[in-house]
Amino acid sequence: MFEVERSKIKIYGVFLFALFLLVIGTMASVLIGATHTGVGTFISALFNPDGSKEQVVIRTLRLPRAVLAIIVGANLAVAGALMQALTRNPLASPQVFGVNAGASLIVVSSLVLFPAMSASTTVYFALLGALLGGIVVYSFASGGGITDVKLALAGMAVHLFLSSLTQAFIVMSEQAKDVLYWLVGAIDGKDWSHVQIILPWAIVGLIAAILCAKSISIFVLGESVAQGLGLKVKGIRILVSLIVVILAGSSVAVAGPIGFVGLIVPHIVRKIFGSGNYTIILPFSALFGAVLMVYADVLSRFIAYPFESPVGIVTALIGAPFFLYLATKRKGAKS
Repeated sequence: MFEVERSKIKIYGVFLFALFLLVIGTMASVLIGATHTGVGTFISALFNPDGSKEQVVIRTLRLPRAVLAIIVGANLAVAGALMQALTRNPLASPQVFGVNAGASLIVVSSLVLFPAMSASTTVYFALLGALLGGIVVYSFASGGGITDVKLALAGMAVHLFLSSLTQAFIVMSEQAKDVLYWLVGAIDGKDWSHVQIILPWAIVGLIAAILCAKSISIFVLGESVAQGLGLKVKGIRILVSLIVVILAGSSVAVAGPIGFVGLIVPHIVRKIFGSGNYTIILPFSALFGAVLMVYADVLSRFIAYPFESPVGIVTALIGAPFFLYLATKRKGAKS
């Protein structure tokens, strides 16, 4: 009984702390930038707009940018948690698994072939590319049984190959040169139209993920155990894969291939709560992913201040050493 109460206190405490960080980070995202604004200006922009330059900046640029950071961070973190559960591999993520690179390739090629394509249509191409990228990596890694090393090697090989094809499109086409900044992963310059594009996909994907949480908790016990408990393993694998494609693909379509969020956040959450209960891991992955993305976006503004820098630079600076640490730690554990 005491253990249950202590567990609940821990959950509520971590939730309130993460929520506090998210609120502070969102405020910083709205207030920090080349144009000086204060808390009073922010409150006035929300409840008493007067059309001033500062309020226009807040309402049309910074606020949608902060909201987009929250949505993209939650999407990528939950997608990463699902992929790690699906493969039972802690090194899996939308970037390592080729999902981001596949989505980027199809988006860039579609922009070259259909330059008049609307932003809302781009999402469908991104979803297709994300699906294809994941299938290719899984096909290469599954021969003879999936291992951590095979998955990482296949994922990075496919990622580099698809990224090379994307760069080739950019070199050969004038229309594609404008996406270079987007390819690093960027949410600056976005407005409410971009939020409207990603929001329906995020709602569907996140709700579906939460509804599948109990089944995923059973799935990670092993296929034989899951089947013995009556779980339709093949069905849950397909469903989870589709959810990953929706979450990661829609994020790439709007913000570009932002890396490492789906790798870092699930590890942090499992370190806090353990690795078995995905009814806790998935919601907290969404929350911590939003926190990470908001703060990474704030930090990106100081790289070349007062000019903007892609948020993907910050996530890469944090995530690359983290990936190497995980790979080294797992190698040491096995040897």
